[in-house]
Amino acid sequence: MFAPLASVVCSPHARPFARLLRLCAPQTAPLQLHTGLSCAARNHYEVLVLGGGSGGITMATRMKRRVGAENVAIVEPSERHFYQPIWTLVGAGAKQLASSGRPTARVIPAGVEWIQARVVELNPDKNRIRTDGGKEISYKYLIIALGIQLDYEKIKGLPEGFDHPKIGSNYSVRTVEKTWKALQDFKEGNAIFTFPNTPVKCAGAPQKIMYLSEAYFRKTGKRSQANIIFNTSLGAIFGVKKYADALQDIIRERDLTVNYRHNLIEVRADRQEAVFENLDKPGETHVFPYEMLHVTPPMSSPDVLKKSPVADAAGWVDVDKETLQHKKYPNVFGIGDCTNLPTSKTAAAVAAQSGILDRTISLIMKNQTPTKKYDGYTSCPLVTSYNRVILAEFDYNGQPLETFPFDQGKERLSMYLMKADLMPFLYWNIMLRGYWGGPAFFRKLFHLGMS
Repeated sequence: MFAPLASVVCSPHARPFARLLRLCAPQTAPLQLHTGLSCAARNHYEVLVLGGGSGGITMATRMKRRVGAENVAIVEPSERHFYQPIWTLVGAGAKQLASSGRPTARVIPAGVEWIQARVVELNPDKNRIRTDGGKEISYKYLIIALGIQLDYEKIKGLPEGFDHPKIGSNYSVRTVEKTWKALQDFKEGNAIFTFPNTPVKCAGAPQKIMYLSEAYFRKTGKRSQANIIFNTSLGAIFGVKKYADALQDIIRERDLTVNYRHNLIEVRADRQEAVFENLDKPGETHVFPYEMLHVTPPMSSPDVLKKSPVADAAGWVDVDKETLQHKKYPNVFGIGDCTNLPTSKTAAAVAAQSGILDRTISLIMKNQTPTKKYDGYTSCPLVTSYNRVILAEFDYNGQPLETFPFDQGKERLSMYLMKADLMPFLYWNIMLRGYWGGPAFFRKLFHLGMS
């Protein structure tokens, strides 16, 4: 009953922006269908990319231009590639899940070898990796882009709890539509949204769905029956004060309850109960009944990295925060969620990192010292309604690094249209083709040359 909302607030308004981006995009041929098979793969590549997510595909495309497609390979087991940032809107019924995915074969750059397998061992001392099929592959340069691991099983009662109604999660392709179903089926009671006690990708997403749910309840006349609760393991609503202040205003205006330092440890889906631990008083737990529960799972570095020589003590790929070159192995590089870069793990961060890493590797290949430095740029479009976004952009120091010449700490329709329509277009048509390294150029343009 809520489907028309997407058509009202999305595509038509964004078409002029899409045309502008299309004009700015390089005139390249469409990405060709690629059908690589692990059994046909060679044993050595000049550049080997681990992971076929946003960072992996983007860097494979850039490396193809550096060394030629025949000298690049991607190791990735998945048949489909997803633009995950749009799942926030899928979980709220504003976008269709089908629009978020494409076959992996279509996004791998033409000519680049797709090794459809899972990495099970990294041996950087011998410049080789091993796949789950037992195949060993060596490399001259290695780019690690393995993303982040979802650990639903670390919450007692999950993932089996998703077989019950009233519970969903926007972080998995298997559970994002369950969020929309729980939202539609809501009658009366607690709508609870969680944030785990671990690093996460897109740290704004756990509260974005809360704001969208509140908007949905208002539009459907259920708001007075809904007690909306955000239980977060953190001690603040957002890490950058400017945007945190704006979000706190929204929380007060919309009568939302926030419980800080509350970590979800158990879901009793058969009884519609969620158990949280008070992190300030270890061992103290609180049971919350729910009519709707959105779970943000604990996350960690992929298991294959945790036990690898390339990892730091916490399991993340240990790279220089300015060049993205590994601190111990000079021919190994990392990008995106799997690294220990001290910035928010977002697709926008990956875009900015890809431009820096491209320059870093090109200079390393020439035996020169990298000069371009990553400043930690990341972006989080904080969706606060079905037609409003606060576009948070900031650097390593948690200082705003805004692109546009207006106050991005305010809710804006224009920023929502960017999130809902322009960013997916940019992702599929420009970033994955290796032509988007973040908005730094536009920031300088809009701010008359100032950074």
